[in-house]
Amino acid sequence: MLLCDIGNTSYHFLKDEQDFKEDALSFNPSSIKERVFYICVNPHVKTALKELQNWIDLSLHVDMSKYYETMGIDRAVACEAISDGIIIDAGSAVTVDVVNNKKYEGGFIYPGIKAMHETYKNISSALDYSFNFECDLDIMPKNSQDSISYGYLKTFYSEVMSHNKKIFLTGGDAKKFAKIFPDAKIDDKLIFNSMKKIIKKADLC
Repeated sequence: MLLCDIGNTSYHFLKDEQDFKEDALSFNPSSIKERVFYICVNPHVKTALKELQNWIDLSLHVDMSKYYETMGIDRAVACEAISDGIIIDAGSAVTVDVVNNKKYEGGFIYPGIKAMHETYKNISSALDYSFNFECDLDIMPKNSQDSISYGYLKTFYSEVMSHNKKIFLTGGDAKKFAKIFPDAKIDDKLIFNSMKKIIKKADLC
């Protein structure tokens, strides 16, 4: 079974538990002849894939009425993976979604690590620090690196913890955020596993 999670910059594939990526600008999806089950947030790619019969759009098998109109299919599919908890998808943006007893309660979007780092850097070269995910969020910092780290992480941490739910971490920067959420479950294949559930439920195999 070949699965694909398509973002704005890449095709993220999973085949036989091995994942790999292709560049969204240069990859030719017609080069794949086997069936591909996919979700896509890239409107240009999605339009092109409609012409390829072997590419099967799983968004057609997700009840989007449970979510808000402009919510990305990747977030909705992630929520379909759990019955209760809070999902943090730490990518170029960090999305947070709350599921309570199989009901979507809402969520928010936070700048990703790279985007926020560039924001501080653009303010002043004196703020060009990497984030310290090991800084103590219970103590007001007294150095520049921990000051920007605290500013970025404290509000985020406090909001997530206020929901008092099990935390699921996924995305490229999941392991970094795990340092401030040590009890979270890291699942780097959460979306792919959810896609498998959708395929099985819709009897698409």
